[in-house]
Amino acid sequence: MSAAAASSAISVAATNPLKTLSLSSRSLLPPSISLPSRNLNTPRRRLILVACTAGGDGSKPTILVAEKLGEAGVKLLEGFANVDCSYNMTPEELNTKISLCDALIVRSGTKVGREVFESSRGRLKVVGRAGVGIDNVDLSAATEFGCLVVNAPTANTIAAAEHGIALLASMARNVAQSDASVKAGEWKRNKYVGVSLVGKTLAVMGFGKVGTEVARRAKGLGMRVIAHDPYAPADRAHAIGVELVSFDEALATADFISLHMPLTPATSKILNDETFAKMKKGVRIVNVARGGVIDEDALVRALDAGIVAQAALDVFTKEPPAKDSPLVQHERVTVTPHLGASTMEAQEGVAIEIAEAVVGALNGELAATAVNAPMVSAEVLTELKPYVILAEKLGRLAVQLVAGGSGVKNVKVSYTSARATDDLDTRLLRAMITKGIIEPISDVYVNLVNADFTAKQRGLRLSEERVLLDGSPENPLETITVQLGNVESKFASSLSESGEVKVEGRVKDGIPHLTKVGSFEVDVTLEGSIILCRQVDQPGMIGTVGSILGESNVNVNFMSVGRIAPRKQAIMAIGVDDQPSKETLKKIGEIPAVEEFVFLKL
Repeated sequence: MSAAAASSAISVAATNPLKTLSLSSRSLLPPSISLPSRNLNTPRRRLILVACTAGGDGSKPTILVAEKLGEAGVKLLEGFANVDCSYNMTPEELNTKISLCDALIVRSGTKVGREVFESSRGRLKVVGRAGVGIDNVDLSAATEFGCLVVNAPTANTIAAAEHGIALLASMARNVAQSDASVKAGEWKRNKYVGVSLVGKTLAVMGFGKVGTEVARRAKGLGMRVIAHDPYAPADRAHAIGVELVSFDEALATADFISLHMPLTPATSKILNDETFAKMKKGVRIVNVARGGVIDEDALVRALDAGIVAQAALDVFTKEPPAKDSPLVQHERVTVTPHLGASTMEAQEGVAIEIAEAVVGALNGELAATAVNAPMVSAEVLTELKPYVILAEKLGRLAVQLVAGGSGVKNVKVSYTSARATDDLDTRLLRAMITKGIIEPISDVYVNLVNADFTAKQRGLRLSEERVLLDGSPENPLETITVQLGNVESKFASSLSESGEVKVEGRVKDGIPHLTKVGSFEVDVTLEGSIILCRQVDQPGMIGTVGSILGESNVNVNFMSVGRIAPRKQAIMAIGVDDQPSKETLKKIGEIPAVEEFVFLKL
């Protein structure tokens, strides 16, 4: 089969083709706005986005503000729409009122579930969450009912960073404890001798917006600042005098650790008994990120053992924490009730940011802070669904193969297809690859609307190459290949001959398969999770690994071996339904013929 390459680099800063979409219409039914491929004679490959309606009779739209919003935000809304500020509504009252509203703005206290969207009878077209988290909004229902959901992720940045620094300094100088002591009539100067910040090493774990601002301020206090974030651009860190290091190096060298990572499956309880044991004795920890990133019981044990000298916490796994919580009551722990965003300026900033996002959405602008995917026609989804899944999982696999300390900047995606290059719209696939790379390590929700913007924000340069194949164009694609350039890999065999982390996949009988890792051919379904092993090719390896997994009650759903030559090196790809324990993975790594291995969650 001959192939002619038709390559084109696609800039993530390209003009958004959806920019002219209007979310306001006099139509009583939401019209369909099609996103056609270049060949307009192939309607079955159009993407359909449900447009939003507002002010069905041509009057101003109505915006319901269900929780307290800053005055500046309310004034901005009033300049555009009829604003109904109704606070402390019961769910029944909200469901009754929502059918008269085009947009809804909430904070964290109002649950926006399926009943709200059903009760709106199709009129509600924008939900604005004044803050970052959207746990209280049913995104699936919102998307199903054609409702755009936007949030306000940036206005709290400075407030959260300042609170982190406040906790850092007050912890180091025992401010909270000595304040309580003096108010109790004591005067124990010797008991509350603190430590200086100058010359100490601060490890910023998560180098996003808040982490970056904390680093700037800590540098001003004379601290040496290092950071761990495998996906942060190194040039941004170097510009403010911060060194990016591996996770283990950060733990081992830090005098202070400040947490600024999102809560994801990968970061849940990332500070636990095992990681505390790797820290310098006497380390001090600050958390203004998410409570769930720390195993709170393990932190108490580390405090009692003297591994952790002090902790300052603004967030907890369960909020509010129990009154008798051993962690909250610990004499060397400083606590605040989730005050990271609680400044007057931040509250006004959030109000303005969410008001601008909601007004923009109702005005027909596609907000960069949109957190749910636009509607896609059933016909297109039927054809592209397995490839969409494949694209996201290849992104997830590729980014997990990157070693800590390597910032992901350059992504190259190659599509092989027998369809003409102007007959294949890859925007949805590109968005899903971006989603797979960014979401596992971020609290950003990536979709067709914000994928290119989100990639650009994080310094991610994504280019696409389309390779035209001879043959029948019955299937939209033959293969998708994702390559990450200029990175180090935690699994050396995943590197291509030119040094990029490389994974390739295809759809077989409607099921996504991983077909290549680096230069090794494999064949494993992308379901559950995957163990990759580089081994010496010899008899009995499949049985040995399978027995270890079987003894641990880990079900194997697929296994494939690719090799460069008989009795040479081989790659074993094992699909598993369950996550093996650390002990099980350790046993696999101790097999003499296994040269390296990695566990990858899908």
